[in-house]
Amino acid sequence: MEISWLQAAILGIFACLSSMPGLGGTSLGNYTLGRPLVAGLVCGIVLGDVTTGVIVGTAMQVLYIALVTPGGTVSADVRAVSYIGIPLTMVFLKAGGIDPASSDGLAAAQALGALVGTVGTVLFYGTATMNLLWQHIGWKAVEKGEFKKLYAVDMVLPWISHIVCSFLPALVMCKLGQPMVEAIQTYLPMDGIAMKTLFTVGSLLPAVGVAILLKQVANSLVDFVYFFFGFALSAALGLNLVVATVIGGVFAVINYKIKMISIEAKAAAAAGGLDDDDEEDI
Repeated sequence: MEISWLQAAILGIFACLSSMPGLGGTSLGNYTLGRPLVAGLVCGIVLGDVTTGVIVGTAMQVLYIALVTPGGTVSADVRAVSYIGIPLTMVFLKAGGIDPASSDGLAAAQALGALVGTVGTVLFYGTATMNLLWQHIGWKAVEKGEFKKLYAVDMVLPWISHIVCSFLPALVMCKLGQPMVEAIQTYLPMDGIAMKTLFTVGSLLPAVGVAILLKQVANSLVDFVYFFFGFALSAALGLNLVVATVIGGVFAVINYKIKMISIEAKAAAAAGGLDDDDEEDI
């Protein structure tokens, strides 16, 4: 698989769009286009292999499913993962004849995703640093009362930061994807210690992502019972996680209805108690 300049440019544009948290509110930008799951579909369409793109994007999404950026601090940049890591991984898998759905293919996607995501932090902080220049220009405009300049500061000048730190890196790295993959294969052979280490670490990273997500949603030890129940269904009954999710949704509806009946009963009892008090007062 070879990535043309046009395909690399399109991926670079999406890298720009996905680096903007406020683009279209939460409908576009970092929260949607920047997610590897969505980017896998986009990269698959652009590169002409939707199946591989979605599989690679899904594998990388598991790593960053619980990624948060408290105070603007990031441990990995999903913009780089999505529009540099996914295309390079697709080229890597095609060049090596590796099935993307195989264990080796998923491990390669996760390992390369983690590698590119960490390197991508440089792009993230580079963008933030350049944006400080535009903010300085904005403060100067406010001090002079030239408020119309704020439109350019807010909507025009930041594009320079995104072009430099998003479009150009994605364009160059995606276009040079094949030579870069060949270099990886030459200096990091599949049966070498380095690649085996990456594959091993990559296979463990999804557990870390799920653990971080679980830590955020589980409020008590009882919540873990419901969480592991789905995996028990999958292992014991041979169900995939989609079917287990549907079964879990049914139990959630049943639990919701029971809770609502309990709340309504308590409200009716309380209302009845108030009526009795009113009658005694009368």
